[in-house]
Amino acid sequence: MYVIQLGPYPPPYGGVQANLVSIRERLRRTGIDSCVVNLTRHRQPEANGVFFPETALQTAVLLVRQQCRILHLHIGGGVPIRVAALALFCTLIPGRRTVLTFHSGGYPASPQGKAARRFSFRGLAFRRFDRVIVVNDQLRDVFLRYGVPLDRIRLIAPHAIDVNEMASQLPPRLAAFAAVHRPLLLSVGLLEPEYDIPSQLALLGRLRERQMGAGLVIIGSGSLEPSLREHIASLSYRDHVLLTGDMPHADALRAIREADVLLRTTRYDGDAVSVREALCLGTPVVATDNGMRPHGVTLVSVEDFDRFDAAVERVLADPAKRHMREGLTGEENLTAVLALYRELAQPE
Repeated sequence: MYVIQLGPYPPPYGGVQANLVSIRERLRRTGIDSCVVNLTRHRQPEANGVFFPETALQTAVLLVRQQCRILHLHIGGGVPIRVAALALFCTLIPGRRTVLTFHSGGYPASPQGKAARRFSFRGLAFRRFDRVIVVNDQLRDVFLRYGVPLDRIRLIAPHAIDVNEMASQLPPRLAAFAAVHRPLLLSVGLLEPEYDIPSQLALLGRLRERQMGAGLVIIGSGSLEPSLREHIASLSYRDHVLLTGDMPHADALRAIREADVLLRTTRYDGDAVSVREALCLGTPVVATDNGMRPHGVTLVSVEDFDRFDAAVERVLADPAKRHMREGLTGEENLTAVLALYRELAQPE
């Protein structure tokens, strides 16, 4: 069995990337050959079975030439027509069994998700996959409306975290910042409008009126990075904000573990992996209520800033909120995915 995964390959490191890399590592440990085809604009030298095609034509040629039994496409966010076209193309290559993982737990609430219907181009593409993996019940309902048969849909929740993946210590710059800032707030995500970073910065300003040692670390990259850096530079408390850019996943896990609270303020979000990682590592989470947060998250509405501020203050004042969940790993998720691969690899 040879597996090709298509999707975003880090850096930057987000939830979809984490799942893709975890599956690849599990395949490697199991002795199954695999490769990855990156589908983002981020480029690196091709090595160790990771390919970075620059055009749709290069991607198509690569997929046709690479002989594999399983072709696994990872999608996050929305589904523009070009992505739906890629999905359809994957299912048209002879001799391949195809798997789609749709990572965007918030998609059902989007205009595109609400408009899902069988007789659409997206519906045509999705129905051709041999299996569709979804991360929550709401997504399963969306794919049923796209016309995907129920027996082809698998609900496999985002993976938990193996603490052995975590770095033993913080990177020097982050360690120096953490040493002089308590409480330490942390944000992990894309620097895009949906993640409402300005609300986190405003929160820090108010928190520092009560706790002068407070600091905020923001991990991630995105289109808003230049403007955010300008905004931070204009703040009177700019020295107490650290915008790190992207960092290796192991370092991000250590940062989550060392933080006093993880902030997840989003205007559009699904089942965020960073939230589950924080809960597993014992770090309290204050997050926007999107209707699908796991148990243990303190839910807020970013539009109600006073309650957002009060929720963070309440979490910081309760040391019992911090409790590491021992022994949690991603094995259940990965075992289910590999079982699905083996099921599809059987002769038809």
